[in-house]
Amino acid sequence: MTIQENKVVSLAYELEVDEKDSENRVLADKSEDGNPLVFIFGTGQLLERFEENIQGKQKGDTFSFSISAEEGYGEFDDEAVIELPIETFRVNGELDLEMLQPGSVLPMVDENGNPLQGRVIEISEDDIVTMDFNHPLAGFVLYFKGSVIDVRDATADELSHGHVHGEGGVHH
Repeated sequence: MTIQENKVVSLAYELEVDEKDSENRVLADKSEDGNPLVFIFGTGQLLERFEENIQGKQKGDTFSFSISAEEGYGEFDDEAVIELPIETFRVNGELDLEMLQPGSVLPMVDENGNPLQGRVIEISEDDIVTMDFNHPLAGFVLYFKGSVIDVRDATADELSHGHVHGEGGVHH
């Protein structure tokens, strides 16, 4: 059985990116045989270029490819780094300073109610919080390698729900 639309795919993979200011690559993410990435192919859950590179592969096949920043998570956008007054982070009049640490990723919403993930860059002495709303892998070429663990037909329930059920998926 080959990887194509409406198939449940299980993969073991490693994702590396170039280390900043270096020619070395660093591991950014991985999924192993015992805890594979499981998804329904063709439903938009993964990067389009990722799916293009694994389409047609079968159980036991290996893969190795790269995806440019533009076709991955986009180039780093300086305009997605913004400064907010610390008062923005008060909840019920309280400020959780443990949550406001550089490197913390905070769930937020924009002015239209859309969910965002922002990473705290720094908090200045004048109580301005610098946040980065870029995807953590924006600006990076993505280097994938791995193997296909399994390919099977998605069930009608999985297709109607839009996600995998059972092992590696949602249990409900």
